[in-house]
This record gives sequence, structure tokens and C-alpha cells, in this order.
Amino acid sequence: MIEAWKSQLRKGAAELAVLAVLDKGDAFGVAILDTIESGDGVGVSEGALYPLLKRLETGGRIQSYWSEPDGAAAPRKYYRLTGEGQDALRAMRDAWTSFRQRMDEIVGASHDA
Repeated sequence: MIEAWKSQLRKGAAELAVLAVLDKGDAFGVAILDTIESGDGVGVSEGALYPLLKRLETGGRIQSYWSEPDGAAAPRKYYRLTGEGQDALRAMRDAWTSFRQRMDEIVGASHDA
């Protein structure tokens, strides 16, 4: 039961996590995944990441481009935030902060009772 609940939390947070990573700079898919999954991670699999990136690109929140970094065997597809993506990230951060604060109040209150 708890694993299904945790899975739903991760799905809801994945878009915010990807946008926040790209807010720090352009990145390719595996680098985004590595950043999100360091430590305990958000629980985004490679199989879920690329459809999410495609959806964000189709929605105008990110854009992609190909680049061949020095020493790379092949070009990599990089992603960057668009202006719309930056606006969405700001709104999502505000909503996340409000949600987290309220949940801390509720969960903390029920724990102390």
C-alpha cells in the first residue's frame, strides 16, 4: 500500500524536479536523471523521463537541441528551459512551497496529538 502511495507522490513531483534541474543549466537526459536520482531520488525511471521530456517540449516548457561535447562519441540531445518553462517553474515552486507548508502543519499536528 505505501509503495503505491509513494509512486503517486513521485509522479506528481517529476515535472517540478525536471524543470528545477534545467533551471540550473542545460542538460542531456541521463544527466537530468542522475541529478534527480542522486541520494534517495524522486523515483523517475529512464522509461518515464523521456516521455516526460517530450511532453514538456510539446507543451513549450523546454526545448531541445543536439550538441557534440568535446570527447563525446556521438552528439547528445540537450534540453533547456524556455520562458514559459521558467514561468511554470516559478508557479510550481510557489504551489509546492504552500503545499509542503500545509502538509507539514497537518502531519505535524496529527503526530503531536
